[in-house]
Amino acid sequence: MDTYSYKQSQALFERAVSVIPCGVPGHMSPAVNIPPSAYPIYAARAEGACFWDVDGNEFIDYMCGYGPMILGYRNPVVDGAARRQADEADLTMCASPKMVELAEALVDTVDAMDWAFFAKNGGDVTNYAAMVARSATGRKKIVAIKGGYHGVAPWMQALGHHGILEEDHAHTLRIPWNDTAAFEQVIAEHPGNVAGFIATPYHVPTFYDNVLPDPGYWQKIEAICRKEGIVLIVDDIRHGFRLDMKGSHVHYGFTPDLVCYCKALANGYPISALMGTEAMKNEAAKVFYTGSYWYQAVPMAAALACLEELKRLDAPAWMLRQGADLFGKMEAMAANYGFHLKVTGEPSMPNVRLTDDPSGMLHQAWCAECTKRGAFFASHHNWFISTAHDDEVVARTLAICDEAFQVIKDAAEKGRLAS
Repeated sequence: MDTYSYKQSQALFERAVSVIPCGVPGHMSPAVNIPPSAYPIYAARAEGACFWDVDGNEFIDYMCGYGPMILGYRNPVVDGAARRQADEADLTMCASPKMVELAEALVDTVDAMDWAFFAKNGGDVTNYAAMVARSATGRKKIVAIKGGYHGVAPWMQALGHHGILEEDHAHTLRIPWNDTAAFEQVIAEHPGNVAGFIATPYHVPTFYDNVLPDPGYWQKIEAICRKEGIVLIVDDIRHGFRLDMKGSHVHYGFTPDLVCYCKALANGYPISALMGTEAMKNEAAKVFYTGSYWYQAVPMAAALACLEELKRLDAPAWMLRQGADLFGKMEAMAANYGFHLKVTGEPSMPNVRLTDDPSGMLHQAWCAECTKRGAFFASHHNWFISTAHDDEVVARTLAICDEAFQVIKDAAEKGRLAS
């Protein structure tokens, strides 16, 4: 296979750094992909499971736009609904009827949740969830998981990041995943002052293996929260609608008080949602929280269409099966080359990692070689499957993986890693 080059991306980035901090700030920064020279920086168009960069290179996207793409880029059902709504109205002085329709659809879809509130980003609703928990309990502390990610509000970011103060973390308590004893310990250390517990359905730390909940873990957490009057918050931003349409809490068999959605809710249109039980409804109503663009009707119309299409396709079950098939074959292929490919988490959004080199350089090299041939693999983050990752896409992916494994095997035998 030919490998890609990125002349136009690099030229555009050179322009960007003079007018934009870092050129591309945040999680889309080229610095997170190693080596940066192996990855595109700017995309020109997208369709189905693929996007094309400004140099005309085609990539099968296993990051799915960092999760929002679940039905394929330019999905005609979702985009058609969005266009029809745009022809009528998007953002006006009054809320749209689509907000009511979407809230009703979500309440009918997600088990045990009785209302929905809409914002834009995942961090909007995780932050709002913490505020609602504090309002409901009159307490200050939020318990979260070490290595867990819930957005970029100061209380969520790790100490040591620029602009983050120790005072920002005064009421955030971090405990290990799958450790109910640690949860009980922090409650004992802060009696009557823990407002909420927040975690993702399973643990998805950056740069590390994903970790599923131990059997009974969520049920124990729920029981402790009920006993202590603590609000149980599930951050279903990444996982939502990739495990179960009724909610990831149904997949793992427990009932939260609040659930946060974003990512795949509208197949790329900007919207997030906080959902909650009837007991949380009045408390949510008390907390003032809003934004200039949170009432846009176009993303709400897109979300309605996305939810309906996901149900029609039985998408979570399909993605779990398709992911299991793809990653099972990928593991076997790696073994044939003498490598160990470790797949953790659920197959609709797993973490994938070559374990043969503790430094991670071998895995980075393999991801880079795959990307340069048209399968966009990140080496630091969990991947995603969409309903557009069909059998033809899987076959193309495996052919790319096969060649990339040969490249890194040859490089390893010569005492150097691919660059």
